[in-house]
Amino acid sequence: MRRKIPSTAALVCFEAAARHESFTKASQELSLTQGAVCRQIAGLEEFLNVELFRRSRRGVKLTEAGLSYSRRVATQLDAVERDTLSVMGQQGANVIELAVVPTFGTQWLLPRLKDFQQRHPEVTVNLTNRTRPFLFADTSFDAAIYFGDADWSGTESHRLMGENPVPVCSPALLGNNKQLTGEQIAQLPLLQQTTRPYAWRQWFNSLEMNVARDMTGPRYELFSMLAQAAMHEMGVALIPPFLIQRELAEGRLVVASPHALSSIKAYYLMIPERKVESASLRAFRDWLVGEASRYAAAHKDDSYNLTP
Repeated sequence: MRRKIPSTAALVCFEAAARHESFTKASQELSLTQGAVCRQIAGLEEFLNVELFRRSRRGVKLTEAGLSYSRRVATQLDAVERDTLSVMGQQGANVIELAVVPTFGTQWLLPRLKDFQQRHPEVTVNLTNRTRPFLFADTSFDAAIYFGDADWSGTESHRLMGENPVPVCSPALLGNNKQLTGEQIAQLPLLQQTTRPYAWRQWFNSLEMNVARDMTGPRYELFSMLAQAAMHEMGVALIPPFLIQRELAEGRLVVASPHALSSIKAYYLMIPERKVESASLRAFRDWLVGEASRYAAAHKDDSYNLTP
């Protein structure tokens, strides 16, 4: 069946004209005559049977329908461009599209990824931030690293490491104290993480404390944001030490209390069942699980344990 899709040339002209709200600027950007742009957009409006622009002596203005359609078209054209660049860049190479939780990806995975590249130069690993589970069938991802309980339908899970965050803050907040008690921490601003909304409550409960304001305080989506806020003396944050090694080593952050929050959840590598036989994914899986095991063994004697 023939698809009900307008020409790509018409969509490109429309997207440029919508972005500039000007046929003249669109024609300059696309190196076309203004008449050619006008004809493409007129043809698109006829195809859709919808008015996309209102014309006047002062220029053109998007209609409500035009504004809505332009946003969708821009998103789809961006996706086509990304896919095209990806194919052009692969040149026959084995590519792994990996979804990864952001701070884990930048602070732990990326510093080690060079080793994998040296061992497997034929495999390219692309990283994209994703903070929550998704349907693999709806994306181009080959695997994902996420924090949770491994309950992800249609996937094979490989545990990497636990999280076990500890309270950290700027040295200025400690004052003359080497560490803070739970009671002292309860009096300070508590920095919250969006994807761990009950973290502080669970931490205080593990000390048999009931703190009324344990869920109050500014919320941030990423651990990297929490770390920045804590370094700027905005409060105390619960952060896994392995995600802020440099900040701790340089003294920009300090452990306010060595008491770690234990959790049954962990970081997992998730591979969809239909991809488990991929040679490149098996190589990446074996390398990543090995790296996580070596890291956990090297840090098992830390004052704040990194694995449950």
